[in-house]
Amino acid sequence: MKQLLALSFSLAAVSALAGMADEVEHRYADSDGVRIHYAVAGEGPLVVMVHGFPDYWYSWRHQMNALQDRFTVAAIDQRGYNLSGQPQGVDNYAMPLLVADVAAVIAAEGAQKAIVVGHDWGGAVAWNIAMARPELVDLLVILNLPHPNGLARELMNNPAQQANSQYARDFQQPGAHKALTAAGLAGWVSDEEARARYVKAFERSDFEGMLNYYKANYPRADAGDAGLTPASPPKVQMPVLMFHGLEDTALLPAALNGTWNWLERDLTLVTVPGAGHFVQQDAAELVSATLRSWLLQRRG
Repeated sequence: MKQLLALSFSLAAVSALAGMADEVEHRYADSDGVRIHYAVAGEGPLVVMVHGFPDYWYSWRHQMNALQDRFTVAAIDQRGYNLSGQPQGVDNYAMPLLVADVAAVIAAEGAQKAIVVGHDWGGAVAWNIAMARPELVDLLVILNLPHPNGLARELMNNPAQQANSQYARDFQQPGAHKALTAAGLAGWVSDEEARARYVKAFERSDFEGMLNYYKANYPRADAGDAGLTPASPPKVQMPVLMFHGLEDTALLPAALNGTWNWLERDLTLVTVPGAGHFVQQDAAELVSATLRSWLLQRRG
């Protein structure tokens, strides 16, 4: 009953805060010479939100609305996207540098650690900062990005996941970025007003940089499980909340199996029927309310 009341309160809070995502402050962090833009709302314990492909900070508008009365929420543009720096070359998109970008934002906010929330490539970055820099991560929240061990296993053994990951193999090919357009990349956004914002953000982005995430980090067909994590990654030491939209065709839910084997602490897994890859928008109210409730139970 207590959890139901907390969720009901969260739903009311999400509704009451709707429409406030434009009331953000735009800030920048320096990550070894690469400028990382992020949007900030609220005050309280720091929450850093990291988007995936193809996306930008605005992906988190619903969750920012839901949390900003109790938390400082910093939603970043990853390098290559929108208002962040766009360094040239595949090497500039290697995972250690993406982890360093999140660390730079935490430092810029004057915090010792943060609650880290990541989706898709942002989820990969979130998993990796939790493993490589656990002292920086208070709590970990992952949306539609299985633990890298689970994804690597499915890429090696699951023909369905191999087939559904062909797009990533295509992105690894030379010149693949030349086929991308801002309007095409924004085609998944269902809200017309939001889609117009996305087109403008992608027009400011570097398509080659976007695909360098795949070239630098995504396991290649002949490379086994290399790429997504360091060799023999350590277990994740903090509590983890995971959301997975079950209609995701890029990342199949079989990769979630065994996640608990790679964690030291408790796992809360929320599977969402009817939601696709962008679960934070497809099921915005459910994700926002559940996220808020889970965080308040631990940091309220």
